[in-house]
Amino acid sequence: MKLPFAESYRIKMVETIKRSTREERANWIKEANYNLFGLKSDYVFIDLLTDSGTGAMSDKQWSAMMEGDESYAGSRSYYNMKDAIKDILGFDYFIPTHQGRAAENVLYSIIIKEGDILPGNSHFDTTKGHIEFRKAIPVDCTIDEASDTQLEIPFKGNVDIAKLEAVLKKYPKEQIPAVVLTVTNNTAGGQPVSMQNIKEVSALCVKYDVPLQMDSARFAENAYFIKTREEGYADKSMREIVREMFSYADIMTMSSKKDAIVNMGGFVAFKSEELWKSCQKICIMNEGFITYGGMSGRDMNALAQGLHEGTDFEYLETRIKQIEYLGQKLDEYNIPYQRPAGGHAIFVDAKKILTHVPKEEFIAQTLGIELYLEAGVRGVEVGALLADRDPVTHENRYPELELFRLAIPRRTYTNNHMNVIAAALKNVYDRREEITRGYEITYEAPIMRHFTIGLKPAE
Repeated sequence: MKLPFAESYRIKMVETIKRSTREERANWIKEANYNLFGLKSDYVFIDLLTDSGTGAMSDKQWSAMMEGDESYAGSRSYYNMKDAIKDILGFDYFIPTHQGRAAENVLYSIIIKEGDILPGNSHFDTTKGHIEFRKAIPVDCTIDEASDTQLEIPFKGNVDIAKLEAVLKKYPKEQIPAVVLTVTNNTAGGQPVSMQNIKEVSALCVKYDVPLQMDSARFAENAYFIKTREEGYADKSMREIVREMFSYADIMTMSSKKDAIVNMGGFVAFKSEELWKSCQKICIMNEGFITYGGMSGRDMNALAQGLHEGTDFEYLETRIKQIEYLGQKLDEYNIPYQRPAGGHAIFVDAKKILTHVPKEEFIAQTLGIELYLEAGVRGVEVGALLADRDPVTHENRYPELELFRLAIPRRTYTNNHMNVIAAALKNVYDRREEITRGYEITYEAPIMRHFTIGLKPAE
């Protein structure tokens, strides 16, 4: 008989997690002002708020940390990270930062001015926040098919080339500091971008003389989908695919807390030595000296090792098959989600479940609170709260999709945990007709409000 699939690792250390009662959870979420970010981690049984910095590092990563060089300037660990970035990604110049949003801050402080336009495929929250904070405008050019959660196509994160070219034609190149290509496309449901689409976007950038920036937090997962779904890549190694992907980019930003499997760290990398030098002053002012940025030597060592492990096919297969497994369980219960299953998360289609909750009462957030009350499972809303207010009209923006993201940490939970998540969602789904009201805002920050927002049950 054919052998069943098994994880490509074994467990040598565990962390205890505790169950709680529904009554306890009801009190805790109220104390947190119905903001899932406000919960203490000890109040959560299965934490799927994010896959960022929440994975389990390997024995080799922990070993590398013990050899970290904490020198202020010229650290050996910096050069280990530099070698890994050059070897795996192909960039000569980089600046280490404490995480991805810091990399964006370093880059955007130099290249963006008020009134600029940055087209791309569904900019995620911090990217959009950094752009709008600088009074520039992100323009979403994702393919229309991404809005149909039940449609199954292999590369749902792609840029619509016609939409992108329309933007590049409309504005002078001096007003477009970069095209931002996110791989995988998080907001669209962790959906990958094809190599063909990357080539086409790059060709347009060359045609209109605009730099291509890749938001690369989950580049390895994207490369896995290219290998397994795109014609002509099945026999190529992960490293070959990754190097080809980045051969088309001028700049990359990375939150290394995802595909490099570290608890903290990131970087911005450049093909241009001139831009690298221009960004150094922002690094020094906000992060630290250029050979450590916002990172300790031990974390740079762990990141370098993580880049090697994160681009290993067997690791990626184990990782992505766990996401697929959760999707298959949800299929059994007829629970709608963004199909096909993405690279790092399942994005549940809250609009299709809570059909009686008004959009003004934050449908996806309501689903998330119900799931937490049901089983202590914490995810995150990718809907109207995250979409924030229009910076000009200050009106709430209501995106076409109201998704609730279940982000799976790397090498952290077992498939038994996936079974619990699916069963809890089924219980909420079975009583969906009883859920008719959502939540209203009591407090919000002027930008990226979803992290700290206060809510109360709608009256």
